[in-house]
Amino acid sequence: MGTNTIPATKTNDFALLVREGLTKRGQKELPSKYLYDEIGSALFELICVLPEYGLTRAEERIFAKYAADIVSHLPGPVSVAELGSGSGRKTRLLLQALCRHRALSYFPIEISPKALASCERELSDMHCVSVVGLEREYLDGLLEVAAHRVEGQRLLVLFLGSTMGNFDVPANLEFLREIRGILWEGDHLLLGADLRKSRDTLLAAYDDPLGVTSAFNRNLLVRINRELAADFALDQFAHQAIFNEQSHSIEMHLRSLMNQGVSIPGAGIEVELAEGETIWTETCHKYSLEELNSIAIQSGFLPEAIWLDHLWPFADCLWSAR
Repeated sequence: MGTNTIPATKTNDFALLVREGLTKRGQKELPSKYLYDEIGSALFELICVLPEYGLTRAEERIFAKYAADIVSHLPGPVSVAELGSGSGRKTRLLLQALCRHRALSYFPIEISPKALASCERELSDMHCVSVVGLEREYLDGLLEVAAHRVEGQRLLVLFLGSTMGNFDVPANLEFLREIRGILWEGDHLLLGADLRKSRDTLLAAYDDPLGVTSAFNRNLLVRINRELAADFALDQFAHQAIFNEQSHSIEMHLRSLMNQGVSIPGAGIEVELAEGETIWTETCHKYSLEELNSIAIQSGFLPEAIWLDHLWPFADCLWSAR
């Protein structure tokens, strides 16, 4: 198997978005994609094996049971692009099913070089798969893959786990429409989506008793300290998971434990936080099946098939570009 990682062009986007998010009127926020630096990616891998967090195991069960059925819906040769591959462990099951028919190219697209390296190691023994890692923002990477596709080859885009749930409404529709705009008719999107569950189940999953999710969340402040020379005091912030019943989502926040000021020279700002004030770091939306079908149609896709896990309600949806 050939592997090759194409690095991203370095920009100052991190400092810009930190400045924008922490100077907003009202609710301060930070982009969830920056949770996944080297330490954050490693902590997330630990979260995925916690007994309280059943999402990753649910999708693995779906692929272990239904990979051949999923592949049977994909006519002809395909090239696979994955938006946010993580370690690639789940994807391996799908690639194995695809490899039974022919060799293929697989393009993991990640902003985390650590995740790309982990993915390439995970798949290094799959000689029928050529892996080309792209250190890019999702849409930039997908545009690059689509621009170099071979004539007559279909594209399968993987957007697994619960990443779509991190988008607010209507940002999720806008993002999916942009994906659709890159695809040709007959291409496919395989979308993972966490389904609605009880408040207690979700709060336990996002605020585990070992404190791994707390460390994952607060590591974002560590990253800002390291990369932007900030002086966040970690012991003055607590991880907080909030269940939003109206939007059927879990919100992750960092709550200030005192009135405090923080200097962030790399972003050119000084931030004041009141005791109890929070920084919103992530949204994890949970879906109904009806909602998923509606989202597909509104974003230009045709719902084609769905596979479910019932131990931890989760769905993998195959949508075709129409």
